[in-house]
Amino acid sequence: MALTNPNIPENRPVIRQLDEAAINRIAAGEVVERPASAVKELVENSIDAGATRIEIVVADGGKTLIRVTDDGWGIAADELPLALSRHATSKIDGSDLLDIHSFGFRGEALPSLGAVGRLTITSRRAGSDAAEIRVSGGKIEPVKPAALSAGTVVELRDLFFATPARLKFLRTDRAEMQAITDVIKRLAMAEPYVSFALFDASNGNRREIFSANAEQGEMFDALNGRLATILGREFADNALPIDAERDGFHLTGYAALPTYSRGSAVAQFLFVNGRPVRDKLLIGALRGAYMDFLSRDRHPAAALFIDCDPNLVDVNVHPAKSEVRFREPGIVRGLIVSGLRHALANAGHRASTTVASDTLGAFRPEQRPAAPIYQMDRPSMGAKSMTYQMQAPTPQPSMGFAEMSAPSARFEEVTETKSKPAESLPLGAARAQVHENYIIAQTETGLVIVDGHAAHERLVYEKLKKQMADNGVAAQALLIPEIIEMSSGDAARLMEIADDLSQLGLTIEPFGGGAICVRETPAILGEVNAKDMMMDILDELADLGDSHTVKSRIEAILSRVACHGSIRTGRRMRAEEMNALLREMEATPHSGQCNHGRPTYVELRLQDIERLFGRS
Repeated sequence: MALTNPNIPENRPVIRQLDEAAINRIAAGEVVERPASAVKELVENSIDAGATRIEIVVADGGKTLIRVTDDGWGIAADELPLALSRHATSKIDGSDLLDIHSFGFRGEALPSLGAVGRLTITSRRAGSDAAEIRVSGGKIEPVKPAALSAGTVVELRDLFFATPARLKFLRTDRAEMQAITDVIKRLAMAEPYVSFALFDASNGNRREIFSANAEQGEMFDALNGRLATILGREFADNALPIDAERDGFHLTGYAALPTYSRGSAVAQFLFVNGRPVRDKLLIGALRGAYMDFLSRDRHPAAALFIDCDPNLVDVNVHPAKSEVRFREPGIVRGLIVSGLRHALANAGHRASTTVASDTLGAFRPEQRPAAPIYQMDRPSMGAKSMTYQMQAPTPQPSMGFAEMSAPSARFEEVTETKSKPAESLPLGAARAQVHENYIIAQTETGLVIVDGHAAHERLVYEKLKKQMADNGVAAQALLIPEIIEMSSGDAARLMEIADDLSQLGLTIEPFGGGAICVRETPAILGEVNAKDMMMDILDELADLGDSHTVKSRIEAILSRVACHGSIRTGRRMRAEEMNALLREMEATPHSGQCNHGRPTYVELRLQDIERLFGRS
């Protein structure tokens, strides 16, 4: 019995040229995935036109209306028909597709939108009259005069009316509106000197969704103000400025303290030459920079900008231009990791202010019907010092704090020295230890509560890491080298990072074909399953472009050693021990969070404490 080949039809198809309308609808399938894609293309056009104010109005999640109004330099009347032609653009001349300095460059957005919706463009170039052109489902109408003072208004109605099947794949109006808002916020971060306003005009009601006025001043100050508007004042208050440069790449932006972490990656914003991107290499580098400070279920918050010569990066690798390809990806990754870690190290013991806010929020004062606000004169330092002496308990052989029937705290007498008062230091002077773990310290502006075990654990961990960095990672040679079979491609990828693995005590060699020979493993890990470790490294390389498997395992061992070697909960500490711990925390980078990203101390301001007691 003869079987027919299902891939060879009886009537063989004939190659034919598609008409312009079909070509534009196919292109629209790549460029315009959803309403947010259309908004992105139109707003980027406004930014490329030098606009300083951009207003976006949408209705029904962008399905029935998208209108973008800007004050850019506009389009001349005789150029409007050309603007609706495919691959017609004013942004490049086609001689060098890598020398791109604008958001758009393909000339596909406007004709694609006109192919799947009802598009109207009204524009006025300075010194000329305004003009208007319409296109519906790919059919272009003649240019006609219009009324407009300056700039451009692009109105898109009934998106996908020409391809109704696409409408079935759109999400709810609320979800599409959220996607549009996210697009506008990302573009607003990239352009702090441009004003943005987003409105929802559904059901005939115009409601403001997002607004950001143009920032003023120096770039870092402008960016900080814009990020405070978009991500909130808490992010701006707890973010560190980033400014690093290496081999033609310049990294700027803000990265939050580890104690200001998130439960997901929703607060990670990455830009390349001002273009918002979602790139695995950059995301992996960001995660790698915080690897030593956050547990796996926590994610850093950051807005990072990489600027470089356009010839060092290819932005023409994705239809929506959301991914890029660097000529030297290793340099970019190293710049991000080193730049962020340097900033985090310079932050010293600093922890996020949200820790104190959460602590104050946990206090639930008793609710009274009409609680009065007590106002008292704040005493002078001399009066407070005398009060401390008058209220200090007189030690009694049988009734000291340390000899109470259920001891849970110990009090240290306040002693004055001729040197600089300890209260003026960042973490203050130790005054008491409660529940044999938590240190209460007094500062000039309030008090600090320190988790003694977590703080000492971090200090020991940092010492162990420094010792490892100074002395290297000891390797143990396998009595019988382990041969691991894999594809030749996977083996080649592992050999590319063989030198980096060797510095961590893991020595591998090629063994012919797709085999890898593992000769040494890190001694601190003890007995390891070499094959599983190699597979984990390959998975990380495929997912993030780099691997931290070996280093993370070594640091996990160091973390456990630090935990066992640190001060245990339940141990009473003398005053000099507590103060020594505070001083060491002040001098040690990253001491503001434990090995799992949790805070090691909470700082409460005096005015906040007084507010808890009804004082003002």
